Amino acid sequence: MSQRNSQQAKTAARERLRAERERQAKRDKAKRQGVVAGSIVAVLAIAGGIGYFVVQNNKPSHWEAAKSETLVAPKNTTGKNHTTVTLGKDSAKETIIAFEDPRCPICASFEQAVGPTVEKDLDDGKYKIQYVGATFLDTNLQGEGSRNALSALGAALNVSKDAFLDYKEAIYSKKWHPEETSDKFKDDAYLIKIADTVPALKNNKEFQTEVKDGTFDRWAIEMSKNFDNNKYDVEGSPSFVLNGKKITGPDGKNAPGTVADWNTAVDKALKG
Repeated sequence: MSQRNSQQAKTAARERLRAERERQAKRDKAKRQGVVAGSIVAVLAIAGGIGYFVVQNNKPSHWEAAKSETLVAPKNTTGKNHTTVTLGKDSAKETIIAFEDPRCPICASFEQAVGPTVEKDLDDGKYKIQYVGATFLDTNLQGEGSRNALSALGAALNVSKDAFLDYKEAIYSKKWHPEETSDKFKDDAYLIKIADTVPALKNNKEFQTEVKDGTFDRWAIEMSKNFDNNKYDVEGSPSFVLNGKKITGPDGKNAPGTVADWNTAVDKALKG
């Protein structure tokens, strides 16, 4: 082989080696860029996940959000924010303010024992009842059943006062009222199931839609403020007030728990 050909061969070999090195350098660069890009994507994904988690955690709860919703009040209401619910004959001269929390087991016991007597008194025009729905057990026991049930009672009231009374009676009945620590009333389906035992509410699509949509959730929140901000030193339920004074049983502290004690206390209060 001539010296010239040998030199050409060496030059060609060096050129091939240089080109291969450049290709390898490009491959290494691309690989590094891919790793960096993948790392950035992973970091962004993690950050996005954390951001989503933070946003979700910082979202107000349904009931917190409901506080700023447009107030929709049921029919058959009056007063500020339409939270005054008066039951009984207009001709009745005296009005008893009744404070009840839907989850309250003592309220359930009262309704089961004394409720029929109260309804008869309303029919007879002995007195009117101004109903005040409380929801303090949602705070004390954690949950939302009191507020959800109160909203559903608003949907019943939107049908009629009689539907409201019948539904309230069903909610407090032995068959349907849950243990105090159970939050079953947070379940719309359960509240609708109870309502199906009330003729005016059975298969009532408008009522069911209002319960599912939470139409009266804001109203329930406003209603419960009448308990929270009451001026009669009422702190629990059931509680009853007539002419600014609590109606109590024999112990002088708690609401009457029997028909006899109720009649005695109410008659005394009505006489002044």
